[in-house]
Amino acid sequence: MSTMNLYSEAEHLEQKLQNACLETRLALQPSVTNVIARMRQQGVHVPSRLRRLDAALCEDVMEAHFDNMPI
Repeated sequence: MSTMNLYSEAEHLEQKLQNACLETRLALQPSVTNVIARMRQQGVHVPSRLRRLDAALCEDVMEAHFDNMPI
C-alpha cells in the first residue's frame, strides 16, 4: 500500500471517529492501530495527532474492559 493510501485511510478513520459514540470508537480502535503499524512497517512518518488518537482509543478500550469488573 502506498504512503498516500495509508494517509488517506488514516484520515478516513479520523473523520469517522470525529464526534463518534463510545461503541464506534471501540469498534474502530483496531483499525487505527493497524494503520499505524503498517505506516511504521513501511517507514512512513506517523503524525502525532494519529498517535494521540490511537492512545486515546486504547485508553477507551481499557476503561470499557474494566467497567465490567465487579468491585
